[in-house]
Amino acid sequence: MTDLGGDLIPRDRVTDKIAEAWIGGLKWNSALTMPVFERLLAADDQDDLNYWLSWRPLDREMTAAVVASPLIKHRLALIEHGRLDVDAFAGLARDPSPRIRFQYAVMAGEYGRRVPDGVPEILAGDSEARVRAMSTLWGLPLHVRARLAEDEDAGVRGRALTPELWAHLSAAVRESLLADPEPRVREAVAAILSDGAEKLPEPEPPLAPEERVGSADRFVRRDAALDPDVPTALALRLAEDPDDVVVLALSMREDLTEEQRAAIAYVVPHGYHMLPPWIEERGHEPAVARRAAASGHVLLRRSIAMQRDLPADVVDLLARDEDFFVKLTLCQCCDQAPHELVVEMYAYWHGLTWSSLRHHPNFAKPGLARYADHPNERLRGAALADPDAGPELVMKLIDDPHVGGSAVKDPRLPTEELVRRLTVPGSAWYAAANPALSPETMHRLLDLAGVARTGAKAD
Repeated sequence: MTDLGGDLIPRDRVTDKIAEAWIGGLKWNSALTMPVFERLLAADDQDDLNYWLSWRPLDREMTAAVVASPLIKHRLALIEHGRLDVDAFAGLARDPSPRIRFQYAVMAGEYGRRVPDGVPEILAGDSEARVRAMSTLWGLPLHVRARLAEDEDAGVRGRALTPELWAHLSAAVRESLLADPEPRVREAVAAILSDGAEKLPEPEPPLAPEERVGSADRFVRRDAALDPDVPTALALRLAEDPDDVVVLALSMREDLTEEQRAAIAYVVPHGYHMLPPWIEERGHEPAVARRAAASGHVLLRRSIAMQRDLPADVVDLLARDEDFFVKLTLCQCCDQAPHELVVEMYAYWHGLTWSSLRHHPNFAKPGLARYADHPNERLRGAALADPDAGPELVMKLIDDPHVGGSAVKDPRLPTEELVRRLTVPGSAWYAAANPALSPETMHRLLDLAGVARTGAKAD
C-alpha cells in the first residue's frame, strides 16, 4: 500500500479543488477502512445525492454507522441498497423519523434482503399507523397480527386480517369486526368469509383447436400457433394469418421441421421478442439447445443464446453465428461466451449497457495488454484488465485522454507516480480512489482537506 509519510504533499499545494477531489475519490475507493468511512460520512453534510453510499457494499460496521447518522439523507440511501448488512439495517425500524420507519417497513424485505426475527413485531408496535399497517407484509406471528386486528386505525385492522387469523380470533373480536364502523374493515372481513368460488363466473368451456385457430382475437390465435396441443397441420393454417405476431409465433413452434419453418413468411421484429415456451422451459437441456442453435430461425438462435449455461459445441456454434444479436445475447447471458467475442462486443457494440460486458467472467484474460495502442478507446481501456500486465502498461496509458483516469485508479500504478497524481488537477480524484492507498495516507488526505478526525477510531 502507498503511504505518504512525512510531508510529501505540502499544505500549500492543496487547493480547494484538490481537497474536494480527494474527498470525492475516497468515497469511491474500494479499500476504505471503517475509520476513514466514518470521517467521510461525518463530512458529507451537503444537500447532494448520496450515490457513493448507494454504490458501495456496506459491511455491518458501515451499515450501522449510516443507520446512526444524524442526516436523514444518509439513512434514506440505505432503503434501496441491495448490498448491506440486514441486521444493522434493521436499526431503521426504530429510527426517530416516521418517514424512515415507514420506508423501511415497506422495503425491508426487498432486493432479496432477509428481515431479521423480531423486526416485524417492532414495526407492528410503531406509533405511526402507516408503519403498523406495513408490518403485515413481513410474516407477523398470529398473536401480533391479532393485536393489530383490534388496532385503533381502520387501515391497520383491515390489513391485519387473513383467513388464517380469522380462524384464531375470539368470537367477541369477530363480532366487533363484523360490525366495524369502517367499510374497508367490513369489506376485508367479507372477503375472508365469502366463498371465492361463488363470486367467480362459470368458466367458459375451452375452445376447440379449430375455434382457437379461427378466433377473431389475435392473442388467441397466437397462443394456438405455439400450443403443441393444437395439431401441426391445423396450426399451419395460420401461416397466412394477417397478423405478423401470429405468423411469427407459428414459425417458432417446436414440432416444425426446418423446411416447414423456412416456408413461413414471418417477420423478425426489432428489439426483444417473446421466448417460445419450449425453449424457456427446456432450453437447459442439451438436445433442445443444440436443435435451437442449429435452426435457420434467427429468433430461436437468439432465444437459446439467453441460457446462462450451454454445451461447448453450442457456444462455439452461436459464437460464429452470422447474426450480430445472437452473438451479443450470448455475451450478455452465457457464462461460457468466448473471451475474444466478449471483447469484440465490448469494443464495438453501442448499446447503453456495453460497459457491463467488462464484468463477464471471460473478459479479463492475459493478453489484453496488446490493445494498449489500439485506436479504439474501449480496447485501450480493456488493456488495463490484463491480469498479467505490470506498472509499465499503467504508465503507458496514464495520460490517455479516454482511459487515463482508469490508469490512475489502477493499484499497479507506481507509488511515486500515485503520490504525484494526488496534486494534479484532473487526476487527483482518480488517485484518491486508488485502492493502493494505505489507511494512513487516506487519513492524511482528509487532514489536508480539513476533514475533522472527531469520532474516528484509529486504523
